[in-house]
Parts: sequence; structure tokens; C-alpha cells
Amino acid sequence: MSQVEETLGGLRIIKAFLAEKKMSSRFNSITSSMRDKNTKVAVRQSLAHPVSEFMGSVMIAIVLWFGSTQILSDTCSIDAPAFMTYIAILYSVIQPIKDFARAAFGIPKGLASMDRIDAILKAGNPIVELEKPKPLESFESNIEFDCVSFSYDNGREVLHDISLTIPKGRTIAIVGASGAGKSTLVDLIPRFYDCCKGSIRIDGKDIRETSLKDLRSLMGNVNQDPILFNDTIFNNIAFGVKDATMESVVAAAKIANAHDFIIEKEEGYNTNIGDRGCKLSGGQRQRISIARAILKNPPILILDEATASLDTESERIVQEALDNLMHNRTTVAIAHRLSTIKGADEIIVMDEGRIVERGRHEQLIEFGGYYRKLHDMQAL
Repeated sequence: MSQVEETLGGLRIIKAFLAEKKMSSRFNSITSSMRDKNTKVAVRQSLAHPVSEFMGSVMIAIVLWFGSTQILSDTCSIDAPAFMTYIAILYSVIQPIKDFARAAFGIPKGLASMDRIDAILKAGNPIVELEKPKPLESFESNIEFDCVSFSYDNGREVLHDISLTIPKGRTIAIVGASGAGKSTLVDLIPRFYDCCKGSIRIDGKDIRETSLKDLRSLMGNVNQDPILFNDTIFNNIAFGVKDATMESVVAAAKIANAHDFIIEKEEGYNTNIGDRGCKLSGGQRQRISIARAILKNPPILILDEATASLDTESERIVQEALDNLMHNRTTVAIAHRLSTIKGADEIIVMDEGRIVERGRHEQLIEFGGYYRKLHDMQAL
């Protein structure tokens, strides 16, 4: 199934690199192997019943022959009634034995499936919530990173001793090269991961001591690759918001600059957008994602390279929607295009998991360090 998915999903690349014969050969090899295995299983499964019937009949014939010779002989140790009782008992035992032989095929098959399913159902969640967490009903003051370090399972530290304070209502931009730890840093705020050292506090409360529901209800996310669902536009915008009305959804879409293209659709807000929004363009998907965040109306907004994959015109429209969304909110924005975060209250420059520079755009340009280098490369 993995090979089928790769072949169908990668048709454009396969054709572009003239690899049709290679992929066809690989696909035929895998399907031939699968066919041979299925044939062997089918043959054995089909033979199980006739073989068991044949062996059972042969056994009964042997028992009848041996028993009849014993009864008819002069030195018989068993009489006819006892022998007939024995035959009746033997017939009763044969059928369960046949059923067990057929079950011997299904049991390993079921166990193999159970192992694969259990790998998902029994996967542990490393994020543990306290039995009596502290309430976090609102965001009033700041988000504080206190000497935070983090590493994944392989043990290599991705973040090293990060200390940062994000006051309420401020826009903080995080920039740096790929692999610098930007996305990992913002993923720690909604507790997608827990930091290994240090602590993250919101209004002075360690987020590990608060309720996950309370914590994540304060936040809205807009990602580089918008995650949409195979549903209507209305349901995608209203995702996660109880009792959303058409009026509130339309208002959110207008703020996100999405209303105009939605009403041009034949079914408007009831249009199905397909798997992961495949029926929409990149800019349209991103504006739907922004409208979803606007409708949730979170006090803390996390933007993870929200315009990185868009063309210039789509970027301008989406950036206008983001500016509307960021108004009067605490925003943490990851950006590769420095032009989108020039107006941030503070820019955090990261390199290899550390904060190497921080300040406003003009200050960092005058400083002439790593940020200036990034800015000059993009200007060029």
C-alpha cells in the first residue's frame, strides 16, 4: 500500500525524471511477491478442509477395520456395544479438531493485525497533566521563558538556555536559518512538547502545572502548511468553536480577506474543499486558516511562517489578513521573509538553538551582525 501511495502521489516527479519504467518495475516486483504470498495462503487455506476431511475419514476407516477385527477374533478385549460407544465419542472429537485446524490460520493473522493496531492505540503520551491543575482562564501579563533547554529523543539539544519575556499585546518575531530551533521554541508554548530544563510561565504560572484545555484555549495557530479538513468551508472556519453562527463565520472570513472568493463558489460557504483543501489555491487555504484563528479569537497568536509558501500577490493579501488578525493580540511569529516582520516590537535572532541577537529591525540593521547578513542576502 505504501508503494501504491508513493507511485500515485508522485506521478508528477516520476514523469519529470522519466522514471516510469523504474517505478513500474518496482511496483510489479512488489505486487508479484504479494500475489505469490496470497496464492500460497489461499492454497493452504483451501486445502485445510479437504485434507482434514480425508485424514478424518482415513482414521475412521482404520479404527473401524481394527475394531471389527478385534471383535470378530476369539481373543477380543472389547465387545460391540463398547466399540460403538467409542466410535460415537471419536466422531464427536473429530469436528472440534477440524475447527481448530481452520482457526489455526485465522489466529496468527489476527495477532499480526493486533500488534500493528496496538502500536497506535497503546502509544504513550509524554505530556502528563496534573490531577488537579491550576486554572488559567485568561492572559493578563506576559509569557516568560526561563533558562529553557530542550532535546528530542536522540539526546542532542535543540534549544540551549533560552530566556525570553513576551509582554501582553506585543509582537515578537523569531528569525534564523532552518534548523535553528524556531519552530521547536514556539511548539513549547502550547505544550506540544515539554522543556527538558527550565520553565515556561504564563502570568507567573508554570504551564506544566496548568490545564491543557485552559492553556490551548488561549492560543490560535496559523502554520506554513494550512491543515484543513475534507469538509465545507463553513465547518473548516468554525472548527473548534461551539455553536458558531453563519454571521460570525462570515465576519471572520471578511477580516481574513476570504469572503470574496468564497461567495464566488457555486455553493458558497457550503462548498466542500476536498482532502486537505486540494480544491483551493495556496493563498485561499491560508486565508481559510486565518479566518479559523480569527473566529476563535485567541489572546495569543502563533504564526509559523504563514506566508513562506505563497506568491507575491497572495502574500500581500494574506499579510493584510494577518495584520488584521494580529491587531491588539500577543503574537509570536516565525518568519523567513524579513519584510513581513519589519514592524515587530522585538525581533529574536536564533542560531543553532541559541538567541544570538535581539532588538527592533532598525537596531539590528545598525548592529551589523547575523540579522544584517540575512537582510542583505534577501535584499540582494
